[in-house]
Amino acid sequence: MADGPLRIGILGAARIAPMALVAPARRVREATVVAVAAREVERARRFADRHDIPGVHVSYEALLADPDVEAVYVPLPNSLHARWTVRAFEAGKHVLCEKPLAATVAEAEQMARAAARAGRVLMEAFHYRYHPLFTRLRAIIDAGEIGSVSHMEAHLCFPLLRPSDIRYRRDLAGGALMDAGCYTVHLLRHLAGAEPEVLQARGEWTRGGVDRCMEARLGFPDGRTARLTCSLFSAWLLRASATVQGSEGRLAVLNPFLPQIFHRLRVVNAAGRRVERVAGAATYDCQLRAFVAAVRDGATVPTGPADAIANMRAIEAIYAAAGRLA
Repeated sequence: MADGPLRIGILGAARIAPMALVAPARRVREATVVAVAAREVERARRFADRHDIPGVHVSYEALLADPDVEAVYVPLPNSLHARWTVRAFEAGKHVLCEKPLAATVAEAEQMARAAARAGRVLMEAFHYRYHPLFTRLRAIIDAGEIGSVSHMEAHLCFPLLRPSDIRYRRDLAGGALMDAGCYTVHLLRHLAGAEPEVLQARGEWTRGGVDRCMEARLGFPDGRTARLTCSLFSAWLLRASATVQGSEGRLAVLNPFLPQIFHRLRVVNAAGRRVERVAGAATYDCQLRAFVAAVRDGATVPTGPADAIANMRAIEAIYAAAGRLA
């Protein structure tokens, strides 16, 4: 099988799966989706019929036992990521797991240990990180085009109006910071190339104890500062952007998280103003190619276990600073 496309099974007929894996696997010749399992087998059959997936399993366990499945994609609710990722490693599979990797730092560490024991790839699905836009952002900063960086911001806010959505459920590890905010934390960490300290955080909570929005201020060891906002329902109705302020200029990008839909990169410095758009495949296609390369060739990825643990550590620190009870 190592000479053919990577054969991937999906654990759960999640809404994100068609965009995040099924469609990309049709465009990326190095991978193919061969099976799906869901809590209800009829739901799995409907999903397979709709998306032309050849294999349907009656349970997650059955899919993991399938010798034709080399790797699994885990788009389950956050609270189930650790359990089924560990089970996948015990079955000898590689894992591409949706963000955030786990519900807690302890769970992320457990998953990392399981991957190491099995000698298998564990990759967190921060798809934006694999698009050429991110490489371009870092290149502008590293080239000193805006001077020494002093402050960064990242924002991801959108209205989620259905109270029944699983992202509003505390028992499934939902919340604005877990769903949207994990992107902003990740982007700021990767632009900074360093781990932050949480200086201040403020959240607004549903009656069920889930944060519907969050704002946090961060500091880095060299004195740089950062701010993030994220929301599922708040006055920050729709925001998807990042800015980097330097001693000699400013960088701003609209929609760094799904740049294939639309994005605008603006640089202002002593040379003037310019706007760029960075060509590239869909973020999910880029991510799938990176996952295949990690499995087939042992290529390193920037969203591996150590990075996922660090991101969860920052998320937990923000929750603690915002006063969420354990």
